Amino acid sequence: EPGVRAARSADNPTLARGARTGTSPRGATATVLEHTNCAGRRPRAVASGLQDAILKCRPAAGGRALESDFMRLLVIGDIVGKPGKHACSQIIPRLIGEREIDCVIANAENAAAGTGLTPPMFAKLRHYGVDVCTMGDHIYKRREILALLEKTDRIVKPANLAPEAVGPELAVVTARNGRPVAVISLLGRTFMNSRADCPYHAADRVLAQLGDAAKIIVVDMHAETTSEKVALGWYLDGRVTAVVGTHTHVQTADERILPRGTAYITDLGMTGPYDSVLGRDKDAVIKSLVTSIPHPYSVANNDTRLCGVIIDADDNTGQARRIERVNIPDPQPVPPGGDE
Repeated sequence: EPGVRAARSADNPTLARGARTGTSPRGATATVLEHTNCAGRRPRAVASGLQDAILKCRPAAGGRALESDFMRLLVIGDIVGKPGKHACSQIIPRLIGEREIDCVIANAENAAAGTGLTPPMFAKLRHYGVDVCTMGDHIYKRREILALLEKTDRIVKPANLAPEAVGPELAVVTARNGRPVAVISLLGRTFMNSRADCPYHAADRVLAQLGDAAKIIVVDMHAETTSEKVALGWYLDGRVTAVVGTHTHVQTADERILPRGTAYITDLGMTGPYDSVLGRDKDAVIKSLVTSIPHPYSVANNDTRLCGVIIDADDNTGQARRIERVNIPDPQPVPPGGDE
């Protein structure tokens, strides 16, 4: 097919890769890259083609190609402001239906005008199909979220914050296929303006608390440096289903299944405006850097995309079978008006 390239690793014949690209009417390009360790199995549908500026999938023959005891996760990167929420509203419901997504996990710490999260915005994300929100160093930027954090089980604070920090450090929710999914959030410590404890010890503690309550476990490592994220991936390989990185707003191309069955990517990327500097108005950022004079950084509006990964995992073992990187343009322009 045009635009499709496939290759197999000489070192690992069970590792397959395929990439598809398509150009939207607005000129943006959506890319899907797939990794799988499902030896002898044809993976479920891989996105094929781009219509109306959103990825559509071609169903595999006979429906689900993998056995029924598996789960499909959509994990998306930092949602930035109104453009990011609009992309979620347009793309997540369609992906849930077309790709048979069982659980949606999203980093929402930048959803409120680029910093923090508010209760109304959380309610909207839940309406769009997000099952659990992870956070990061901006978790407490909006004071109105504190009351919600005291009662919700759908937002997780970084587990390596102080015990007195408000919010649950573990979420266990029931996915659309009826199986439990556990979600953990952690903060990196290098070049991060936060007072966080050791993420490795925190992960050990929370996993011990979780016990056998869920086989499918997703860890969001919100960190600045690549090395901290890569190291955590190796540290948790075989103990969790996925370790995904957030915070840098730049999607990396290193998604893979680690040797013991953990899906890994260094950064999911940003769900927000890409005609920007990490989601902010590029002219204001450049002006500040050139003049050394601070300028307010408003959230940009154009070239909005949803970025993240789709992961297939075995419900019985918790091991990942397949990871697919997605970068999907918003098919509709962001409407004018306030952030809410």
